[in-house]
Amino acid sequence: MLTNPNQVKPFPLKTLTRISILGAISIFMSFTPFGYIQLGAIRVTFMHIPVIIASIFEGYFGGIIVGLIFGLSSLISNLSGPLAPVFINPMVSIFPRIMIGIVSALAYKKTKNASLTAILGTLTNTVLVLSMIYLFAAQSFANIRKIAIDTLGKFLLLVGLKNGTLEIIVAVIIVTAVVKALKSSFKE
Repeated sequence: MLTNPNQVKPFPLKTLTRISILGAISIFMSFTPFGYIQLGAIRVTFMHIPVIIASIFEGYFGGIIVGLIFGLSSLISNLSGPLAPVFINPMVSIFPRIMIGIVSALAYKKTKNASLTAILGTLTNTVLVLSMIYLFAAQSFANIRKIAIDTLGKFLLLVGLKNGTLEIIVAVIIVTAVVKALKSSFKE
């Protein structure tokens, strides 16, 4: 059988299934308390975890798709909240989530270490979201949080340290356990 070398190969069904399941988990998490936990004025997220898992099992493509789903759901869930003027910007709501997929896929490809990948994926989310807020929505965020603009950098750094630490711990535990369980089930 002759094949056209320019023909695009379809993705295997197992790849599409895994991405679809992790995308569905992201959507579910975004509209339930499982994805975001409110801690006073700050929301801690665990929605980066499906993106990291997709990146580990399905590489860049899976991580980018599930990251995009996370980003879009972040945008939508924030439209009705007080942070709508901040998260309406796709550089704040979508770009960092896609980058989780890229960084996590690269980290796992280079290290084959799920825990390190969880740490780097979580840091990507935390650092990029807070940096994008600072770069693209500083005044809006400061007004919404009722803080002086000249203290915004310190405020975001404290948020990053507090939220990021909790998010890293949870991500390492969950990603490591899920990757171990899925790898052993895929071998069977």
